[in-house]
Amino acid sequence: MSLTILTVDDSRAMRDMLRHSLLAAGFRVVQAEDGVHGLEVLAAESPDVIVTDINMPRMDGFRFIEAVRSDDTNRAMPVLVLTTETDIDKKMRAKQAGATGWIVKPFDPEKLVDAIRRVSA
Repeated sequence: MSLTILTVDDSRAMRDMLRHSLLAAGFRVVQAEDGVHGLEVLAAESPDVIVTDINMPRMDGFRFIEAVRSDDTNRAMPVLVLTTETDIDKKMRAKQAGATGWIVKPFDPEKLVDAIRRVSA
């Protein structure tokens, strides 16, 4: 059975790249355009792993992760941050919000797939 991955990113190009890479790895992919949409999708789906950007309109990745973690059913769900940010303070803030891991864009599809497999094992 394949894993379901929820990707949350406001960039259509990034969502398309993620979808292509994850489908090629055999994953089922559901997508959201920002944190608010991500929570809506999460209410209807049960992904195995979430991959989220940080800088998004309406609800940024930090607030999205905090909202995911505030729900008991999602407390243990792996959340990988995929962002252009390299600032150590933002990395620490994401970790405090409940992020499982941090990957910097542009991403290597193989490394992303490996990270997803590691956190979902």
